[in-house]
Amino acid sequence: MDLIRVTKRDNLPRNIEIIITIAAVLLSIVFSGIILLLFGLNPFSIFQELVLGAVGTSLRVQQTIIKAIPLILASMGIIVAFKMKFWNIGAEGQITMGALGASWVALNLSENLPQPLMLLLMVLAAAICGGIWAFIPAFFKAKMGTNETIFTLMMNYVAIKFVTYLQYGPWMDPAANGFPRIANFSENAVLPSIGGIHIGWIFALAAAAFVYVLIRHTKIGYEIAVVGESLDTARYAGMNISKVIIISMLISGGLCGIVGMVQASAIEKSLVAGIANNYGFTAIITAWLAKLNPLTTLVVCVVFAMLIQGGEYIQIALGVPSAVSDIVQGLILFFVLGSEFFMRYKVRFGKTAEKEVA
Repeated sequence: MDLIRVTKRDNLPRNIEIIITIAAVLLSIVFSGIILLLFGLNPFSIFQELVLGAVGTSLRVQQTIIKAIPLILASMGIIVAFKMKFWNIGAEGQITMGALGASWVALNLSENLPQPLMLLLMVLAAAICGGIWAFIPAFFKAKMGTNETIFTLMMNYVAIKFVTYLQYGPWMDPAANGFPRIANFSENAVLPSIGGIHIGWIFALAAAAFVYVLIRHTKIGYEIAVVGESLDTARYAGMNISKVIIISMLISGGLCGIVGMVQASAIEKSLVAGIANNYGFTAIITAWLAKLNPLTTLVVCVVFAMLIQGGEYIQIALGVPSAVSDIVQGLILFFVLGSEFFMRYKVRFGKTAEKEVA
């Protein structure tokens, strides 16, 4: 006897999908409020301060945008891989290696080099290093069928530990009096700012436009989508699946590598082991919540940047642990991913399920 029966839905109307997604977000906020009450906190006050902490003043708005920039860039890289159903969990490592490549250029080329040329070389080095770091698991996946989830995840730790070694060893600044840090970049290797916001936002918008055109209007974008939908269909159409996997991961890793350049040049003005700052993992959430749509991802990344900035603010203003904003993020993810299940499948209970079986 089947008390529960799950069947696949036919195509769900777009307006119903939107309604379900909005309902999921509202439920996540309600349950976040309940958990905050259990912790003895006033949810209305917390949510109000979260918003004020993100957009309450012009300085906070600037900080929110600055936090959205690496999220957008990394999310675009994730989208390219996930469209092909290549589960790239290695964005943290690709960001770190991108920062390493950009830092090598900044620390070894002449301080007299024109700033535009220096920044261009840093971007290229970051994209190449991030792309190479993504190419390694892509090659093994294409040629040997290895598990990309575990492979890319483990490579995060290799990248971070390698940069840690450089920070404490060969690249340690002799002028730091034994303190484990890498020398700061020269002025020509630092991204300029406009209105208090570094020009990384131009990179973010350009990346969103690039990924949108790539996925919607290019041959390789079409091949990526077909490989993601069905390997058998891709083979039948005569596509070189290995080539598609490698090219898409070079693009994915390259975009994530540029995040490292932006963070090293505009934020740290140096190279540190923790430069990825969990943006690679958070980008997985934002890309998935946006259903791998580059334009929707822009909005989702700004909302998550507001949560990050607001969470930092309430730690100072209210003395609230940072875990509070993590709870809100986690519940949003839980409910939205849960809603994704109900969009794809019908669930029947009790006698209804028995009738369907009969």
